[in-house]
Amino acid sequence: MATGLFTRSGVYQMRRRVPKRYASVETRREVTVSLHTDNQQIAAGKAERTWAQMLEGWEARLAGDTQEAEERFAAAEHYAQVRGFRYLAVERVAKLPVAQLVDRVEAVGTKQGRPDLFEASALLGAVDLPELTVTNALDLYWGLTREKILGKDADQTRRWRNARIKAVKAFVSVAGDKPIAEITRDDMLDFRQYWLERIEGEGITPNSANKDLIYLGSVLKTVNKLKRLGLNLPLGELSFKEGQDRCRPPFSVAWIKEKILAPGALATLNGDARGLLLGMINTGYRPSEGAVLSRNTIRLDCDVPHISIEPEGRQLKTQHARRKIPLVGVSLEAFRESPEGFPRYQNGSASLSATVNKYLRSRGLLETPEHSFYSLRHSFEDRMLEAGIDERVRRDLFGHTLNRERYGKGASLEHAARLLVAIAI
Repeated sequence: MATGLFTRSGVYQMRRRVPKRYASVETRREVTVSLHTDNQQIAAGKAERTWAQMLEGWEARLAGDTQEAEERFAAAEHYAQVRGFRYLAVERVAKLPVAQLVDRVEAVGTKQGRPDLFEASALLGAVDLPELTVTNALDLYWGLTREKILGKDADQTRRWRNARIKAVKAFVSVAGDKPIAEITRDDMLDFRQYWLERIEGEGITPNSANKDLIYLGSVLKTVNKLKRLGLNLPLGELSFKEGQDRCRPPFSVAWIKEKILAPGALATLNGDARGLLLGMINTGYRPSEGAVLSRNTIRLDCDVPHISIEPEGRQLKTQHARRKIPLVGVSLEAFRESPEGFPRYQNGSASLSATVNKYLRSRGLLETPEHSFYSLRHSFEDRMLEAGIDERVRRDLFGHTLNRERYGKGASLEHAARLLVAIAI
């Protein structure tokens, strides 16, 4: 407990009893610390901050008693920080300017006339860096990149995390969960060969392989940089040359009308997936955009019924993805049946495309083996193009970047609706 602040020779001091919890790392029963001020108000603020720092220091020393290498190293890093220093390995401490080295040595406390071994290890860099494996690095990566998921909803965060988990698991399956300091060029070339064999034998695209290489590299480089490991990671010149992008073909208008919209064709597809499919026909939204629509963004009681693609609890794909799309034809009918959206997929659209594609494939509703659910988006764009709709309007409705400077607000909702009525299915 604090006995309060009192004056001795005109300087305020703090006197507090050391909690029993810290008896194993602090031999004193009571501590008295000069606050280097004769102003009582300033001293009061300093006392609280100083006491908090002392508690942090004792906690770090307690943690340093563990035999686990990672916890011991973390405790040393933390204790050095509490004492106003950055943890440096002993080799780097030895190269510090003399004045900085002396500061560290003088900061080491003593017990019965001998230097405190934990403090000496923490401040002089004598705690060995633990073996940080590839999976350990991934665990650290989440905490080091928290800003990356700001603005993402739960589904977007899951996708973002899963891409990196997948890449790390693939590497570990090839090279093992080895310490990242021991990753060799041969390990990375073996990982590249693993992907080359999949590209040749399984039809995997070079783009898929490159994504895994990028995600793995991001994890390792981020941890290396932000944990100041100083490693020379062998990550260069591994990517595959990407061929022409595969573009999903659009459904023809005749196929949509005669096959997909044939009476009973979609009868056994679950209601939310069916509504999202029908909604996509005349809007061209991305499946993930349609899935998160709600009663706040489905606007039917207005002169021009429309949907509003907004960052409602989630992050949009690009800044241009924010847009309003008039509802016409079968898409308008679908939203009238589901005015509050599609709850089955609102918290996660990952299974939506798989569900729809499996259904269409099993019932012969794919125009060719290359077609997919996403082909409805391509069909919508082709119908706008064939109708001569201006590029600015097409790109605004599609949520695409305009390859020139944007002027004005673009087409009004009423004008866009008139254009879409002409091509509606």
